[in-house]
Amino acid sequence: MGNDANREMRTTRIFKAPIELMWEVWTDPKHIINWWGPNGFTNTIHKMEFHEGGEWTLTMHGPDGTDYANRSIFREIIFEKKIVFEHFNPHFITTVIFEAKGNETLIDWTLLFDTADMRETVIKAHKADEGQKQNLNKLEKYLSARLNELA
Repeated sequence: MGNDANREMRTTRIFKAPIELMWEVWTDPKHIINWWGPNGFTNTIHKMEFHEGGEWTLTMHGPDGTDYANRSIFREIIFEKKIVFEHFNPHFITTVIFEAKGNETLIDWTLLFDTADMRETVIKAHKADEGQKQNLNKLEKYLSARLNELA
């Protein structure tokens, strides 16, 4: 880690959901569209080729009506363990590690920016650190609703 710490934005959290469900809601566009992004945002997923080298393009629609185009390429996928994708403009590498903890799942979610300055710019301009927390809160609510439907 060392020198990477000042370029990282990292969040870990344990969710009350089995890893199978967690993996499904991260990898299936019909689920991810419902929870991806900060509070007030909605999404249009144009393409989600969930395989190494596959492209993921979406438009995030902000609560103020602003559209944010997003493009990523999946770089590494290990079933129910890890997803790595490269996001463009701004450029960063996202690594999400999934760890089964009985009927719960630990998520370790890291964004690695090219420079510490880029990390700070993204946090200041877009409140990305707060947005990531809101994103995980939305994921938690979505998982809870899915578990209730399946019960």
